Amino acid sequence: QVQLVESGGGLVQAGGSLRLSCAASGRTFSSYAMGWFRQASGKGREFVASITSSGDSTYYADSMKGRVTISRNNTKNTLYLYMNSLKTEDTAVYYCAADRQIGDYWRLNPYAVNYWGKGTLVTVSS
Repeated sequence: QVQLVESGGGLVQAGGSLRLSCAASGRTFSSYAMGWFRQASGKGREFVASITSSGDSTYYADSMKGRVTISRNNTKNTLYLYMNSLKTEDTAVYYCAADRQIGDYWRLNPYAVNYWGKGTLVTVSS
């Protein structure tokens, strides 16, 4: 198992940038694929980005491509999401997630991903 704790959310103006972090407990962080999802008020959970266990490959939602970068530091057991050119519609709770592998279900059925943090709120003001 892996426990995940997000941080770095907050209030930012439209056009601004923010970096989210996700600290993972346990000695097996490097064996998990990791990802970021978000959930706006009244909407379902949405895939944002994912990264393989080694960090060699990354995947992005079309809506976020070019505005976010996912990365990980396996020696620090930490996952990151750097977001720029933020829009008001990016306002959501952002969740860190982990699973043994990345698959289409990450986009199609996010709730099937096994491990989740509690989320961090990002609010983008106009």
